[in-house]
Amino acid sequence: MTVRKMTRRVMIGDVPVGGGAPVSVQSMTNTPTEDVVATLRQIGQLQEAGCQIVRVAVTGAGRSGMRRALQSLREIVEGSPLPVVADIHFDHRLALVALEAGVHGLRINPGNIGGEEKVGEVALAARAAGVPIRVGVNAGSLPRHILAKHGHPTPRALVESALEEISILEKYGFYDIKVSVKASSVPQTIEAYRLLSRAVDYPLHLGVSEAGPPWTGTVKSAVGIGTLLAEGIGDTIRVSLAGDPVEEVRAGLAILRVLEMAEGGADIVACPTCARCRIDVAAIAGELERRLADLRPRLRIAVMGCSVNGPGEAREADVGIAGGRERGLLFRRGEPVGWFPKEELLAVLLREVERMAGEREKESGEGT
Repeated sequence: MTVRKMTRRVMIGDVPVGGGAPVSVQSMTNTPTEDVVATLRQIGQLQEAGCQIVRVAVTGAGRSGMRRALQSLREIVEGSPLPVVADIHFDHRLALVALEAGVHGLRINPGNIGGEEKVGEVALAARAAGVPIRVGVNAGSLPRHILAKHGHPTPRALVESALEEISILEKYGFYDIKVSVKASSVPQTIEAYRLLSRAVDYPLHLGVSEAGPPWTGTVKSAVGIGTLLAEGIGDTIRVSLAGDPVEEVRAGLAILRVLEMAEGGADIVACPTCARCRIDVAAIAGELERRLADLRPRLRIAVMGCSVNGPGEAREADVGIAGGRERGLLFRRGEPVGWFPKEELLAVLLREVERMAGEREKESGEGT
């Protein structure tokens, strides 16, 4: 069992981050923030997928742009079922507008909203509002003097940038902080977070920046985020994918479930198949994965193709099948139930999963 580093706790709305709280999953909307209807619709989809904190980009220039940003954010905060974090770049006044709109958190990028005085102004306003700030360092946007010193966005450069911004916030009496140090390089990201974890006790937001399209981005994020979580580092995560943010949430939850750090979901065990395989394992497992993407109770489901490891894995699962030449043997909670024809195996498994999920939910309800 992973022993997590005990960090300070901050509250993003009603979601605790750090201090031993469960690792939370975040995402970010990709709708225009001024389109309140589309943004709230997407936030609703993210919530259904299991997202716990949502971030929105805040843009606007001049008085009219600031007024529009304020109005949009107010409506989003009021209508959102999730705590809303405002993502701020280039103009510290946008952070002040976001606080006025009632956001539950701010994310600022070191070096690009102005100097110490402007950061301090944001810190004082956030402290008055009781709103946490994430110091979000990215390898692609380090302050110039940090890049000049290190030559490249090295792990130490990322951490130095974070510590420099933290020191400004602390100077203004602000300590409700969480931190991230992201790079698109997985090894650099891992090393930066290791260094940062040794340097501060603030909660850490994990992610691999600009991870890429869904397949490669998920792999990179699973390696980077998963490695750090397995070492006990990290309090909240975002999988950054070029695509539908709902997939970010599903990938993030999958990472937590694999590490047994999140409750719920289908844990599908399936053999990689070989010449001994007697049933279409890939088709059955793929369809189970698709249909059970939003399964609430945690169930281990085994789809095994032959008698080598099949009976053992199926017996250890909540429900599973071991393939034979023309049929498969169904196991339920370690006990063989019976043989079923190949063409019925998917339906049989889904029926058993539905039954067991209902039992788990009933048991959970009775225990509360």
